[in-house]
Amino acid sequence: MATQEKIAAVSELKELLEASNGVILTEYRGLTVAQMKDLRRALGTETEYAVVKNTLTAIAAKEVGIDAFDGQLHGPSAIAFIKGDFIDAAKGLRDFAKANPQLIVKSGYFEGESLDEAGINKFASLESREVLLAKVAGGAKGAIAKVARTVDALRIKLEEQEGAAPEAE
Repeated sequence: MATQEKIAAVSELKELLEASNGVILTEYRGLTVAQMKDLRRALGTETEYAVVKNTLTAIAAKEVGIDAFDGQLHGPSAIAFIKGDFIDAAKGLRDFAKANPQLIVKSGYFEGESLDEAGINKFASLESREVLLAKVAGGAKGAIAKVARTVDALRIKLEEQEGAAPEAE
């Protein structure tokens, strides 16, 4: 690869790293083209899964201040550049790796923190943002309904007391 091509490749990797909410480094040795296609589909439209050159990736990561890949860039490497929900992408990789043990999740970077495989799996075990928001909304709805029932019961009790009280003349 000519020097100008390498500079352009590093620049492109830097842009992808900077535009991503998080990234996950994997080794894909032994996966077929069809399996790679299935993996990309499983990760969804908000995650770009790309095969990368180790040396160029190390340079780009260093230039953007990511040290999560130090000592990890060897063998056939690919990165999931996550622009959507990090948890969903981590789940997709974890689930795919369970079904296809050739895929190895090495490390990642999310919210300024380096993650090892165990850290990525912790995120993968969380519920998605949408599920958590739905639970919060459901809890709030239940609390509001309880308050409304209590207020209604107090209103009925006050009306009964007013109706039972003798009128003063």
